[in-house]
Amino acid sequence: MARYFDVHPVDPQPRAIGQVVALLNDGGLIAYPTDSGYALGCRVGQHDGTERIRQIRHLDAGHHFTLVCADFAQLGQLVRLDNSAFRAIKAATPGPYTFILPATPEVPRRLAHPKKKTIGVRIPDSRVVQALLRELGEPLLSSTLILPGAEQPLTDGWQVKEELDHVVDAVVDAGEVLAEPTTVVDWSEGYSDVVRVGAGDPSRFE
Repeated sequence: MARYFDVHPVDPQPRAIGQVVALLNDGGLIAYPTDSGYALGCRVGQHDGTERIRQIRHLDAGHHFTLVCADFAQLGQLVRLDNSAFRAIKAATPGPYTFILPATPEVPRRLAHPKKKTIGVRIPDSRVVQALLRELGEPLLSSTLILPGAEQPLTDGWQVKEELDHVVDAVVDAGEVLAEPTTVVDWSEGYSDVVRVGAGDPSRFE
């Protein structure tokens, strides 16, 4: 059974955050709330966690995983940014956007897109996520928690626990969150291409 952590959405309890991060450091897979629905997350180096996410969501080898970052400095170590991408993405973060960009050598090869060598990155506008990332001290490998056959991510912690109780190690509940997934912007060819319209305003990248 998954451990259940009820945390405050604005001022998450340090003890609970520490316990969640301890599970991550032990190779655990968590379901956690973001500014655009729930997501699945594990440490970047946790190969087993990546495969568990693929199994839960029925993902193929071409799926773009997302590296969830604490700040823009951390994001900049993971992807290559030209000046126009730098300015536009910095102005839009933190927020409900995922950006697809060429991966740097900091990103394990198995996580990048097999042909394009790209990776998704984002900086959520969430106190809970920021607290987790500060305690973890590194980006979180993540994928939006959209179950097979569904169109929207799960939004309620208790529902997540009921659905995934035996396939994740922890559920972090910070109250109900928005159901809309992130807006995805592909910047891998040197210009912005909105490939999914979601919670973030796409007009700034069109």
